[in-house]
Amino acid sequence: MGKARTIGIGMDYTPTSKSALRWTIDNLVESGDLIIIIHVRSPKSDPTNKKLFENTGSPLIPLEEFREINVSKKYGLTPDPEVLDMLDYASRTKAAEVVAKVYWGDPREKLCGCVENLKIDSLVLGSRGLGVIKRVLLGSVSNYVAQNASCPVTVVKGPPLSKP
Repeated sequence: MGKARTIGIGMDYTPTSKSALRWTIDNLVESGDLIIIIHVRSPKSDPTNKKLFENTGSPLIPLEEFREINVSKKYGLTPDPEVLDMLDYASRTKAAEVVAKVYWGDPREKLCGCVENLKIDSLVLGSRGLGVIKRVLLGSVSNYVAQNASCPVTVVKGPPLSKP
């Protein structure tokens, strides 16, 4: 075991971000690491604490507090039981410290900015698997962050999208 690291994971509760979390716990997290679950909310959302932390993001929220529905609601989040179970598992079995951080704004800018502000050693994101046209029109958050973040970025591909 080397020096404890700070590992950021982009989380929006989609299947691909959950896959990224699972992959991180299974393949990257070691004892003593700090896991920061990073949420980037729409600038249009209006939770109670947004005005206080709009520019800097929320304070780091320990897993025990993040589990509490009232705390999450203050930041405009609805915790996902599957995600909380994975985080509990990482905390218990890997002896990792788990915290959450909430930002409001453009996910590309906020994720790159948090790497610097939180001194993240490695960032893990899920990929929605957009096709070429949608990626050009909508922009790929994971591609932008991989190209612009100042730390190593791992993009975990989600399962292939089924055709309707």
